[in-house]
Amino acid sequence: MSNQPAPATPTVYVVDDDAGMLESTQWLLESVGLNVRAYSDGRKFLDALDDEKGGCVVLDVRMPGLGGLNVQEELQKRGIKLPIIFVSGHADVPIVVRAFKSGAFDFIEKPFNEQLLLDSVQQALEAHQHSNNRQLGDEQTHALISTLTRRERDVFLPMAQGYISREIAEQLGVSVKTIDLYRARVMKRLGVERLPDVTGVAVTAGLIDPLHLRP
Repeated sequence: MSNQPAPATPTVYVVDDDAGMLESTQWLLESVGLNVRAYSDGRKFLDALDDEKGGCVVLDVRMPGLGGLNVQEELQKRGIKLPIIFVSGHADVPIVVRAFKSGAFDFIEKPFNEQLLLDSVQQALEAHQHSNNRQLGDEQTHALISTLTRRERDVFLPMAQGYISREIAEQLGVSVKTIDLYRARVMKRLGVERLPDVTGVAVTAGLIDPLHLRP
């Protein structure tokens, strides 16, 4: 049985000062089983967003006080990378361009087709989950490498680049038998059984360039 914690349920944050639009959007998203949190202005949304785990934001562009583009800017300052789907009844070109240049996931004009919004939200959620999985994988890879001793690390990088035991032994000034011992220890610590997997760990960690491996 796996001891991995269950993935957190993603949340769709809807931010719109139009009460009718806010309620109908929330109802639409909840009708397909999504977890929704609704806010009537940008500041309330930002104040409530203290521990985001996953999801996306459906964000109105024009709101009194803190507008959608300002909310987007504040999220970036906080390092929060939730995909943002902008909705607006006044989607002039400069606003659309600015939103996308700042990393908006999508921009939908009001009144919008319900299926169009649902499709966009689903794609945004999938994109964010993929990004989180990749980040988690990178963290786990670095954690594995950090368990290597200095000498194991000296052997790990040439191994990953494709050098054989004799060549690594010459580089480090030790016997081939010693290198074979370290190779086995490296693979055990990394939890891999094949040499290509060692290379994959190094590539994922950004320690070697996959385009410049030995033939």
